[in-house]
Amino acid sequence: MINSLYHILKNECPNCNKGKVFADKSFFFSVGFPKMNNNCSYCNYKFEKEPGYFFGAMFVNYALTVGQALITFCVASQFFDKLFDFRILFIIGVVIVTLSFFNIRLSRMIWIYLFKNYQN
Repeated sequence: MINSLYHILKNECPNCNKGKVFADKSFFFSVGFPKMNNNCSYCNYKFEKEPGYFFGAMFVNYALTVGQALITFCVASQFFDKLFDFRILFIIGVVIVTLSFFNIRLSRMIWIYLFKNYQN
């Protein structure tokens, strides 16, 4: 599990752990929609199994966003007198928008690793 998390964050192929899934140089700080490689450059593993394969990654992205919003609310609410202050919504919005580009990549990597062949 920890090994898979390490390879997810390093943007490595789920089959050989050598090739890169995304063509972008930086996995963490890229702005815009991610550019994915079609196949691994080392083992020729195909990342998109079928059309619409990454539709399920949207649900992973949603779960990541909700988790980040809850954590942001818990941290930000400590700095305000009232439990619910409308300024917290602005802070949550900034955090969600800031992390959205990272979440797209991370959710796709998690989705790929969920369905990799663990027999090898």
